[in-house]
Amino acid sequence: MRNATGLRLGLIFFLLIIMVGCSEFRQLQKSTDWREKYDAAVRYYERGDKGDYVKASMLFEEILPIIRGMPESEQANFYYAYCHFHQSLYVESAFHFKTFYETYSRSDFALESRYMYAYSLFLDSPVEELDQSSSAEAIGAMQQFLNLYPDTQYTGQATATINELQRKLESKAYKNAILYKKLAQHNSAVIAFENFSKDFPDSQYNEEVNFLKLESQYIYAKKSISSKQKERYEKAIEIYDYFIQNYADSKFAKEATRINKDCLKWMNEFQSNNRILESNNN
Repeated sequence: MRNATGLRLGLIFFLLIIMVGCSEFRQLQKSTDWREKYDAAVRYYERGDKGDYVKASMLFEEILPIIRGMPESEQANFYYAYCHFHQSLYVESAFHFKTFYETYSRSDFALESRYMYAYSLFLDSPVEELDQSSSAEAIGAMQQFLNLYPDTQYTGQATATINELQRKLESKAYKNAILYKKLAQHNSAVIAFENFSKDFPDSQYNEEVNFLKLESQYIYAKKSISSKQKERYEKAIEIYDYFIQNYADSKFAKEATRINKDCLKWMNEFQSNNRILESNNN
């Protein structure tokens, strides 16, 4: 009984604190004193709670147009960007950090803002199953940061971030190419495998990718209309030559050689038939 009473009193006390806090915040919003709002926004921000970031953000938003050009504007804009970041609003934080370093290029916060712009883009990057255009944008922003500031406290994390994003793009591109093959879109698969090797020359998947490119081109040639087969078999033979030169010890080498022999057999038969036709015509 005593415990239940204590819990009720504690809940009432907690609710009173919330009500008082809300009342204070409403009064601040009604205030016409920008300095009062600015000081309160800084206090809310420096408390570091999610709810306080929301309040700080609302107050900063109200006073930023008023204090534009004043000394307080620099810190207010910097904190305002971080308010969005701490609320996991990464598109918004990226925008405000970018705006900050473009506006206050000589600020002590400019370097950090440029990094946080790129890092916000990174955190907004979707899972690899979705469109990765934002991941490419994040890589570009982070690489630009490293080019401008190659030796800072953020260097290690920036490099790790780029590597993680590159792995995501690599995995996405690999799965897309495999999907074309599974759907029997053989020419599209060949193109996708070619693009993969160009975009990710050091990928761990390149041995498999080059074999699958050969296999896809072989099937594409085999299923083509007769007038297109010669050039497509010739391309398959070229792909095999590249593969065997670079991956002679591959686990796919035996099957690749079998495919190449079949391509060469077709070419020999094609040439023989052509000679017979030429002989008959003469």
